[in-house]
Amino acid sequence: MTKTGWAAAMAFALAGLGLGLAVAADDKPYQVAEGNKVDKTTLEGWRTWRALACERCHGARQEGMVGPSLIESLKQLSKDEFKQSVLKGRLDKGMPNFDGSKMVVENIDGLYAYLKGRSDGAIKPGRLEELK
Repeated sequence: MTKTGWAAAMAFALAGLGLGLAVAADDKPYQVAEGNKVDKTTLEGWRTWRALACERCHGARQEGMVGPSLIESLKQLSKDEFKQSVLKGRLDKGMPNFDGSKMVVENIDGLYAYLKGRSDGAIKPGRLEELK
């Protein structure tokens, strides 16, 4: 690597460190800072979670009640499997389908991002706000 290339790489790395606590690797569907500041898509997913009262079955901290722990489930499920479960339901297990809900259909990626962030431990339970 040339001196110029090395210097540019170091500058890029240091600039990334200076951006604060934001987390968003290429494979992460969310951006989060300080545990409760998230990107707009993830925030809409959280709002969808709240509006549909998913905590009735999955618990306020997504750790499970009547329904399974989503903290654990999202460690196993792919994004496509998650979407299938939410949109088509798992009627045999008591999970209704939400493909008739405009809010869910429009915000399914954000809902996945929010729950994946919770499962990864990057997003704290509780109120969220938009990352600026």
